[in-house]
Amino acid sequence: MDTVQLHDKQFQIFISKDKIKKAIAHLALQVMEDMDDQETPVFIGILNGSFMFVADFVREYKKDCHLSFVKLASYQGTNSTGKIKQLVGVNEDLKGKTVVILEDIIDTGNTLAEIYEIFREQEVKQLKIATLFFKPDVFKKDLPIDYIGIPIEDRFIVGYGLDYDGLGRNLPDVYQLMNN
Repeated sequence: MDTVQLHDKQFQIFISKDKIKKAIAHLALQVMEDMDDQETPVFIGILNGSFMFVADFVREYKKDCHLSFVKLASYQGTNSTGKIKQLVGVNEDLKGKTVVILEDIIDTGNTLAEIYEIFREQEVKQLKIATLFFKPDVFKKDLPIDYIGIPIEDRFIVGYGLDYDGLGRNLPDVYQLMNN
């Protein structure tokens, strides 16, 4: 499919599933190389958008790891609300552990700032951030991002876990909003 219709909007193919798969394999390799052989990282996916990324990432990660999720929300329609609502938190003890956040997309950095705030209180050994997609043109925070899969322009995208008002998460490729 070169184009898809979701609700009232048209989207066109932007990033193929093959390019996504290669980016994830590269990210997993980078993280494996950075981890001490004695260390078992805790990967934490940010729901809902990261579920496909997290599943594919942990399949590529060839060492021991723990996995958990946290649910944050900041989008309504095609716009970020700018307000982060923590919906489901981390329930396990992370003190002294290496935590790697697996985020589907980082744009303004508002969600990332909230993530740093949440995990500051957890007394983790180290906090690392891995994102599949990154929009450097709109990133407004002075926060480190350790691993970046695919830098993209500031476009509204759907597919591979990302949605437009609940639709499109199941698309294997990533689509961008077409200019109407």
